[in-house]
Amino acid sequence: MDADKAAQWMLHQIEKDECVYQDDVVDFLIKAGREDLLKENSDGNQVLGTKLLAAFRNLTETTVVWVKPDRYWRMRVPEDEPGRDARG
Repeated sequence: MDADKAAQWMLHQIEKDECVYQDDVVDFLIKAGREDLLKENSDGNQVLGTKLLAAFRNLTETTVVWVKPDRYWRMRVPEDEPGRDARG
């Protein structure tokens, strides 16, 4: 599985479950043996790496938003403000 396939998996999870949490993606990638698609943040936690985030953005630029406080992605709704980030 490369970054593009992982991004497609993320989109499929959103379509199936209405959202996908960053922690669930990290767990999936670890179980799949693809820790190379992750990086360590300043708090020492594993998060999605740049290559995977870029692939996911290319796939979902106008259709998916990031809900930062709860660390998940979901489909964009009409009430969302422009940009990639959403409030909830």
